[in-house]
Amino acid sequence: MPLPNRHLTSVLLRREGELFLFDAGEGTQVSLRRLNLRWKKISVIFISHTHADHVTGLPGLLMLSSQVDRDDPLYIIGPPRIAEYIETSRRVLDMYINYEIVVQEIAGGGVVYQGDGFRIRAFPLRHTKPCYGYTLEEDERPGEFHPEKAEALNVPRGPLWSKLQFGETVMSADGGEVRPEQVLGAPRTGRKFSFVTDTLAFPGIADEVAGSDLFFCEGMFEGELLETAREKKHMTAEQAARIAADAAVKKLALIHYSPRYTDFELKRLLREAQTIFPGTVLSRDRAVFPLEYRD
Repeated sequence: MPLPNRHLTSVLLRREGELFLFDAGEGTQVSLRRLNLRWKKISVIFISHTHADHVTGLPGLLMLSSQVDRDDPLYIIGPPRIAEYIETSRRVLDMYINYEIVVQEIAGGGVVYQGDGFRIRAFPLRHTKPCYGYTLEEDERPGEFHPEKAEALNVPRGPLWSKLQFGETVMSADGGEVRPEQVLGAPRTGRKFSFVTDTLAFPGIADEVAGSDLFFCEGMFEGELLETAREKKHMTAEQAARIAADAAVKKLALIHYSPRYTDFELKRLLREAQTIFPGTVLSRDRAVFPLEYRD
């Protein structure tokens, strides 16, 4: 349930000026307003599952987006019946929508969205109804450019250097062919972001989120409430930490806390998780996490 200083689940990812929203719990548009973010730049909304605490903020967001000019369609990707929920909300609430909404329901997982230099995958989780986790993974980047190697191969400084850095073969000043691999280091990894909530813990999650730079994962209960978590098909903070450790992620950000914990008591969840995975933090409303390149 939403608390006075704790809205329901939603994570916004900004990459190269493009915005991706993962879940839209009640209060999501309030945080967007308080962060002064340009919601019209949201390209895609990814929904994990159709329980109320993950979708009740969606109608407000759809109406909010009609208050600005929008030329690009808004994509909504989620589990079965997400299209029915959106269509019913539009009809019953008599929404004024002045832009195109494209809804895609997931069947089984795999790549559900891709853009220039990245792809977003969905993978099934184990909850009380169809539920999906998501990862955004960037392509490898070209290796580091070595100007001294280009000069040694008689490639003049200027546009030809840029072409080499973007993977093009060029001609040197003396007419020889120079390939990118002659002046670039080894390929460098891109960044990876993962989002998992409302699920039992199982080994397949670690495989999907392996190597994430930032892994958002539910840590709903303390370890002493493991049986409660299993009954409700949720996770403890300890279980989230074990997945993070097995997946060798860089940082784990816990989300989706039980309302039984006050903000002060959330430190108990954090301590349990950090015992297993020291790189754990508590996510908070409007907290910002930079995703830097590892190299």
